[in-house]
Amino acid sequence: MSRTSTDAMADPTTFLLELYIPKADCTAVTLGAMRLGFAAAKLSAEGTSVRIVRTIFVPEDETCFVLIEAATAEAVRDAATRASLPVERIVATTP
Repeated sequence: MSRTSTDAMADPTTFLLELYIPKADCTAVTLGAMRLGFAAAKLSAEGTSVRIVRTIFVPEDETCFVLIEAATAEAVRDAATRASLPVERIVATTP
């Protein structure tokens, strides 16, 4: 019997994922974004919808912001963990 996650059916919320990335390590942004995209696709295939909306790297602040649509902050954290990203914080945004 097939199970469908309720996460996949819930209205998505846009979350802001904040990461610390040294300004001299632009390659880390590219590789991290690729790993996060793969992790989001895998979670979505497993029934937990996670969609990367946009990634913004601010080298002067050594910070990377990623907008992600998901049902829960836990789904965002799971994607970041699977991508081996050092999460500083995850917060829901307002429309």
